[in-house]
Amino acid sequence: MTHEGLGLESTRAKQLAEEVDIIVNGAAITNFYERYDVAMASNTFGAVHVCNFAKQCSNLKLLLHISTAYVAGNKQKGRILEKPLQMGRALEKGRLIDIEAELELANEVKEKLVTARSGADDASHQQLQKVAMKELGLKRAKYFGWPNVYAFTKAMGEMVIGARRGDLPVVIVRPSIVISTFQDPFPGWIEGIRTMDVTIAACYEQKLPCFIGGPILDSIPGDMVVNATLVAMATHYDRAGTQVVYHVTSALQNPLSCNLLEESTYAYCLMNPRVGTDNRTVKHKRPLVFSRYAYFHAYMVLAYQTPLQVLYLANCLLLCGRFTEHHNKLNRSLNYLMFMAKLYAPYVFFKGWWKAGFGSGGGRAAGEPGGGAALRLGHVPGLWASPEAGSVIGGRNLKFKLEVFFYIKNWRWWKTRNHVL
Repeated sequence: MTHEGLGLESTRAKQLAEEVDIIVNGAAITNFYERYDVAMASNTFGAVHVCNFAKQCSNLKLLLHISTAYVAGNKQKGRILEKPLQMGRALEKGRLIDIEAELELANEVKEKLVTARSGADDASHQQLQKVAMKELGLKRAKYFGWPNVYAFTKAMGEMVIGARRGDLPVVIVRPSIVISTFQDPFPGWIEGIRTMDVTIAACYEQKLPCFIGGPILDSIPGDMVVNATLVAMATHYDRAGTQVVYHVTSALQNPLSCNLLEESTYAYCLMNPRVGTDNRTVKHKRPLVFSRYAYFHAYMVLAYQTPLQVLYLANCLLLCGRFTEHHNKLNRSLNYLMFMAKLYAPYVFFKGWWKAGFGSGGGRAAGEPGGGAALRLGHVPGLWASPEAGSVIGGRNLKFKLEVFFYIKNWRWWKTRNHVL
């Protein structure tokens, strides 16, 4: 992905170019706080390399690119249409994106960091470089109007595909927050700990005293994204000149509230309490959920940051540094929680909603006022379908509680398999 020709040997690349008829580009760096150079190499220039390879395929019928619904940024309100992004157009008014210049900037900053090593050991230098490149990515993303480097570099990836595609038939699929599966390979499956799983796992481990929660958290099961992708492939196969965007989202038709997520997680923790190292049941404390980031920040300052500052002063002036290690550990945990809340706030408090082509009659091709064919899926997110005649049992609440159960059971298995402490 990060190399021209996709890192393939010339003989193998030529063979594939003659055989391939559909390319699905789903590779990406999904970390919200990633190095700018790494995120660009995968999410932006990886798309360039895929597009260039697609042009070499003599029998190509479709190039399908998996993006994210959050290329819309985090400041839009109301309905967001399924429209392609325009090359170089930033979300911040009056600013234009020069993608090649952004790559040069990333490389230039990286070279300066290497030059200004100033006798630091390799490990320290690598860490400083890593943090500096991450901060650069976050700074550039916010400058152009995106909340993080992931959404920004994915947006640039869409732009370069639109600009370089020529006559290639292109479909872009934009899912919202991808969560565990609805049915396949079994309900609740997910590989590792991702997206909202982090907060669920932290809540179960009693490491999340408080967090933020907005009205709606747009999420979509992973297998529904796969199903939508397959339907899009079948619908637009061998249609020359196709340029279509599909949102694969749920907030408009079947919204998931943050309150429901919190209540379901808490219910599971009560029904399946954690057992400590002494084989005693650990009483679960319900985390505080704040409806505004400002409230969360104020609470963290009063309840945690201020006492930590008092501990720091007492440790320095009265206790001869005996609690330095303990203070540093608590301070790292505090900073990490506040940083994660700030990073996820654009998603939790997002005020827009996507016009979704799947199941809603949408799916708009570029330049078409009415646009594309309606792609309909067999299930609606949040509903648990019965094997008998497709009836619905329990509705959204029961389904999502079951999902949370599967989340944490799978997380326990993943933790054991990977020896995570």
